[in-house]
Amino acid sequence: ERLSADSADRTYDRINECLAQPEFRPRALFERFNIEVIATTESPLDPLDHHRKLRASGWKGRVITAYRPDPVVDPEFESFRDNVLRFGAMTREDTATWQGYLAAHRDRRAYFKAMGATSTDHGHPTARTCDLPADVCQRLLDRALAGTASLDEAEQFRGQMLTEMARMSLDDGLVMQIHPGSYRSHNPRVCRDFGRDKGADIPTATDYVRAIKPLLDRYGNERDLTVILFTLDETAYARELAPLAGHYPILKLGPAWWFYDSPEGMLRFREQVTETAGFYNTVGFNDDTRAFMSIPARHDVARRVDCRFLATLVGEHKIGEDEAFLLAPQLAYGLAKRAYKLQ
Repeated sequence: ERLSADSADRTYDRINECLAQPEFRPRALFERFNIEVIATTESPLDPLDHHRKLRASGWKGRVITAYRPDPVVDPEFESFRDNVLRFGAMTREDTATWQGYLAAHRDRRAYFKAMGATSTDHGHPTARTCDLPADVCQRLLDRALAGTASLDEAEQFRGQMLTEMARMSLDDGLVMQIHPGSYRSHNPRVCRDFGRDKGADIPTATDYVRAIKPLLDRYGNERDLTVILFTLDETAYARELAPLAGHYPILKLGPAWWFYDSPEGMLRFREQVTETAGFYNTVGFNDDTRAFMSIPARHDVARRVDCRFLATLVGEHKIGEDEAFLLAPQLAYGLAKRAYKLQ
C-alpha cells in the first residue's frame, strides 16, 4: 500500500503492532534475515563490553567488531589530546612518544582481533597517505597533542597513520578499509545544535593516484595485505580507482557507498570499474548501514543490480550465460566473505 496522508496512521499502527511482537526482536530478525555475520565499528577506547556480553549470552549469532581509530588518529577530533592520554592509560604505553603511541595501537588491535575483528576502518577527509621519518612523526604528534597543528600538519598526521595501519595490518592480518572524501558536518547550525555526524555530510573530490602513492610505494606489492578503497567521488571510478585496483595486489574496491548505495549508483559503479578492474578486484557487496531493518532490502537491491549488469553482458555476448551464473553468487556473497576473511 502506497504511503499517503490517508494511510499514514494505519501504517504507523501496523508497524508499532509488529515491533511489539517477539518475532520482531533484533535477534529473531537476525535469524530470519539469514545473516551470517555483522561487524560493528568501535573506537580503540571502547572496552567492547557489549561484545563480551553477547558472547557470554550463549546466542549463536555472529557479531564482531572492527577497529575504527579515528578518535585517536585525527588531531581535529574533539578531545583528541584527552583521547590519546586515555589510550595510553588503557594500554600502559606512553602515547606522548611516537613509539609508545604506535605500541598502543598494536595492543588494542590485538585485543580487537581477539574479540573477533577481521578488519579496520578509517574515515578520513581525504585519501592522503605519508611515509615520514620517525623524528618528523614525533614532531607532528607533539603539535597535535598541544593543539597547535596546522591544517596541513593534521592531514600529514592522518596520512602517516594510514601508512602505519597498513604496516600493522601486514603483521596482524586485519583487512584495512579506507572511507575518504566526506566533508562532514557541512552545516554549522546542525553541528552546533546536534553534534558531530548528525547530517550535512557532502561528498568531495579525492585524488587517489597521488594521495595513496606513499602507502603503495611501501606496501603496494605485498601479497598478504588487503586494502579496500571506498569513494564518494564517482569521477574517480574509471580514471583512478579501477586502474589502481587492477594493478596493485593489495587493493580492492569496496562497493558503491553512502550516496551511491542505490540502484543507479550501483549500476554506474559496475559500468565504470569492470572493464579495467574486473570483478575479482572488487569485494562484491557489503552494506554500510546503521539501519538494521534495511539490511535484507539493501542486499536484494545489490543482487538485482548486479544480475542486471551480468544479464546485459550475456545479451551482448561479452560473457557466457554459464559465466554469469558463476559470477552472480560471488558478487552477492563469495567475494565479500573472502575479502573480509569471514571463512
